[in-house]
Amino acid sequence: MAQEFLWQLSIWAFPVLVAIVFHEVAHGWVAYRLGDPTAAIMGRLTLNPFSHIDIVGTVLLPALLIWAGGPVFGYAKPVPVDYDNLKDPRRDMIKVALAGPGANIILAVLSLLLVKFTLMSGGVAAGSVSSYLWYMCLTSVRINVMLAVFNIFPIPPLDGGRVLVGLLPEPQAMQVARIEPFGLIIVVALLMTGALTYTLVPIMDFVIWFLAVLVGVV
Repeated sequence: MAQEFLWQLSIWAFPVLVAIVFHEVAHGWVAYRLGDPTAAIMGRLTLNPFSHIDIVGTVLLPALLIWAGGPVFGYAKPVPVDYDNLKDPRRDMIKVALAGPGANIILAVLSLLLVKFTLMSGGVAAGSVSSYLWYMCLTSVRINVMLAVFNIFPIPPLDGGRVLVGLLPEPQAMQVARIEPFGLIIVVALLMTGALTYTLVPIMDFVIWFLAVLVGVV
């Protein structure tokens, strides 16, 4: 059991860290391009993982989920964004929110391209370094699609919730925004009941299939 856990941890740890860091940096970078320098001032526009790691969300939670054999996800320290600094706060809020999931989809595509390159190079031998990297790339695809799909769920403070707030007329947007203090409680409750998993897993599987077809892996 311990050996299997260490194997899984070694396969998942690096892709989880890369996926989470790029997700947060993408939010901050797009916000910076749209007029908000908050993340840059606070030193968060960096790929240095130590600037983004949250002990619970980046380390303990993914490790616990790997040990339990459940779906693996995590989170980093949110990149600060002052929406009042944006040129068009409502419109630009959507762009900033979509940047994180967008970065994860790009990483998933790059991982699939590495998988395709490996297959075109003659495949992998069991127990080899190329086999290890191949499994890591497949894991990266699943992690990044999982993060993208999970975060696009339309509940604040998830990215999808912020997109919804940006799209709705102001009265309805204000009502949805009021959910934010309770958003994580709602998400945890949906995860514990399995409702969110039953909703997201088919979407994840479809997105992975679609990207694999797009790249030419299947």
